[in-house]
Amino acid sequence: MKSLDELLDESESGWLLLQDWISKATNNVEILAVNQLEAREVLHKLQVSTKSLLGTVAYYTGGILFEDGWLRLLGSGSSRLPRNLTSWNEIDSKGKSSRLPSSLLIADDAVGGFFALNGGAFEGNLGDVFYFAPDTLEWESLDMQFSDFVNWACVGDVKRFYETFRWNGWKEEIQKMNGNKGVLIYPYIWAEGEPISNRSRSIVPIEELWNLNWINREKLGIK
Repeated sequence: MKSLDELLDESESGWLLLQDWISKATNNVEILAVNQLEAREVLHKLQVSTKSLLGTVAYYTGGILFEDGWLRLLGSGSSRLPRNLTSWNEIDSKGKSSRLPSSLLIADDAVGGFFALNGGAFEGNLGDVFYFAPDTLEWESLDMQFSDFVNWACVGDVKRFYETFRWNGWKEEIQKMNGNKGVLIYPYIWAEGEPISNRSRSIVPIEELWNLNWINREKLGIK
């Protein structure tokens, strides 16, 4: 394994780039404060350099919230987002993830959609971001790499991406949650029925939404 010093880019070029993108963001963005000790541990366990944007997010942020917390990009963890890239992926001492092998979960949204970097788990380009869509229970390639995804979250049409998943008053509800929670919608988003605004909603741990997705995939015979 590389030492922490080997993973740190003294020029801070990645951090400067990220700050520039956020300063020009057209979407609501909030960088969460970083705990330096936790950041060092996360970066070392990931074994990525801060020359990369992934390493930059892991080392310089506790995570990043977009759209009032609707979209949560994982970093090294904070009180507002009490998960980090290594703990959520359940990465072991050998750098392997047991939550979703051959991938790296990098972000999720408030209604149980998950974003992962492809390390061989999905058919498609390595390094591309795949989205687990709660309306289909399928992993879909977004045809973008990590840096493209972060840039999209800053300036892309996030509102259009989520227009069928939102309800009247969603912002007020989401702002009250921390990043370890999500909104369980029932009947489920993938089920036919009334518009989202007319379905029941409850705040649950994000872990519960993750597990429900896999249970429902199995029930529906999705592989």
